Amino acid sequence: MQHRTLGPGGPNVSALGLGCMGMSDFYGAHDDVESIKVIHRALDAGLDFLDTADVYGPHTNEVLVGRAIRGRRDAVFLATKFGIVRDPADPSRRGVNGRPEYLRAACDASLERLGTDHIDLYYQHRVDPDTPIEDTVGAMADLVRAGKVRFIGLSEPSAQTIERAHKVHPITAVQSEYSLWTRDPEDGILQACVKLGIGFVPYSPLGRGFLTGAIKSPDDFDADDYRRSSPRFMGDNFARNIELVEKVRELAHDKGCMPAQLALAWVLAQGEHIVPIPGTKRIKYLDENLGALDVSLTALELAAIEEIFPRDAAAGARYQPSMMGLLRG
Repeated sequence: MQHRTLGPGGPNVSALGLGCMGMSDFYGAHDDVESIKVIHRALDAGLDFLDTADVYGPHTNEVLVGRAIRGRRDAVFLATKFGIVRDPADPSRRGVNGRPEYLRAACDASLERLGTDHIDLYYQHRVDPDTPIEDTVGAMADLVRAGKVRFIGLSEPSAQTIERAHKVHPITAVQSEYSLWTRDPEDGILQACVKLGIGFVPYSPLGRGFLTGAIKSPDDFDADDYRRSSPRFMGDNFARNIELVEKVRELAHDKGCMPAQLALAWVLAQGEHIVPIPGTKRIKYLDENLGALDVSLTALELAAIEEIFPRDAAAGARYQPSMMGLLRG
């Protein structure tokens, strides 16, 4: 297994992580038994970086991951997140909470669900506009000193917030959506991470499955799959984006790899401090993703990918307006 370091002097982790969200939430039907097999297969292959969050389920994904790593905790670099709050009466409604008293309670609850005495990487899932980042990160630093957390991170912050947070306590990793069709982090986020020596962890590096080429129609989604209401997967946007994916498929064919492997190899090629966390709930796709580590792209191939899939090529926003408002805090 190839490894990368999350920032100079930071933790050394497998070059690919595993996003566990879809095993419990958002992407339709799920099977806990199969998901645990996927996690075990990942660990057996040397993939040690697992990513979850208290909001997934909510809570059930942490319980699942905790079950899967029982007896194998020492082989896992475990990341989870706090800060997005779902309305119990309407789980589709979201809020954010970065208050110190909230995150301390959230951390204790995550530790219990995960069945562990420490979290390796604890992220603020979204920045709370009503709580100064200095207060939130200060409380996260207290968790490090208490031994409950080893490293801290931020998810979807602005470059300015990263710099303010890093002055309070070293930020080990920044997590944001990043892929061929989501290039927002190139507007200062990637630069801030390089400047400050922070690792960058792209989630949804396969465009929520779209860049694999396996999705042909919105009808491929289960009735409760949230992508049915995601702008990029709807109407004319879907048709326009499928055309882009077909071009990626052609490049992958010429390269002798799968479209997902080409897309992941592109992300990996953007910097040695970058560790993508593609999610899957199927062993077949886990093995396919791991194959991306054997795909090396030349400068000419990277230029060809950029030509057919330039920045801002994707049609549609990546979230509905209510969720877009939580980004770049």
